[in-house]
Amino acid sequence: MNKHDDGSPKIYLLPNLMTAGNLFCGFLASLKIVQGALKMNTAGLMGAAAFDVGEPYFKTAIWCILAACIFDALDGRLARLGGTDSPFGREFDSLADIVSFGVAPALLVSRVLLSEYEKLGWLVASLYLICGALRLARFNCIAASGVAGAGKDFKGMPIPAAAGLIASITLYVMWLTNDRIEHVVLKWVLPPLFVFLSWMMFSSFKYPSFKNINWRTTRSLPKFLIIVFVVALTVMYYQWMLAAIFIAYLLYGFLRPFLSRSMKESIEEEVEDEESEAESP
Repeated sequence: MNKHDDGSPKIYLLPNLMTAGNLFCGFLASLKIVQGALKMNTAGLMGAAAFDVGEPYFKTAIWCILAACIFDALDGRLARLGGTDSPFGREFDSLADIVSFGVAPALLVSRVLLSEYEKLGWLVASLYLICGALRLARFNCIAASGVAGAGKDFKGMPIPAAAGLIASITLYVMWLTNDRIEHVVLKWVLPPLFVFLSWMMFSSFKYPSFKNINWRTTRSLPKFLIIVFVVALTVMYYQWMLAAIFIAYLLYGFLRPFLSRSMKESIEEEVEDEESEAESP
């Protein structure tokens, strides 16, 4: 051992810079949610009128959570691309995730979506936050175990996907102009959904990590055109398309065991990874 080595971990710049961006977005989202809630409380209004006062803050918070999802996807890919994956990066990423995808969505649930049901809001938000923390702790334990293929799949729904689903559905609800439908969604759909997501994060359902999809991934022309079409549709109709994409990922965990091997390989790009593992000594 080098006599100057004091055991300090190596901190790689670009991946951890992306993780720092993730953490910053999570903190900013939490701050905006609190500011919006304070505006609602001091406005002296009730119902939809009070919600309109805090809406600009809540929209900013939603976009910050979605931006954190992008930063979270980039940090791991940059680490793998440069061969700089490290225990420090994994721990730092989990700490950032618990803020951006645990605390911020929990605040969004309790202070915005379920503000009329204070006790129910705190209960649902606390359950989500605790299950998200347990899910991250389990992920770190599995990653540190060194078991072959441990990083190929996620055990339980990833917390960034759960937070993205919460943020995108909230964005959709805020976009709705039908007060009756909005009330039904807020009262009867969202609370059970958040409880369900809490369970899904700590469940045994397997979700693909899509780690094999990188800058060198190739696709056939029809698949490429489909991807371009979906991206264009998302840009034009982001109010509901983002929610549709996250819901599709949620449902994929249920459908995945029933798909054929070739179909799963086509979706998740597993063939290239298996071939590279077979060629390695």
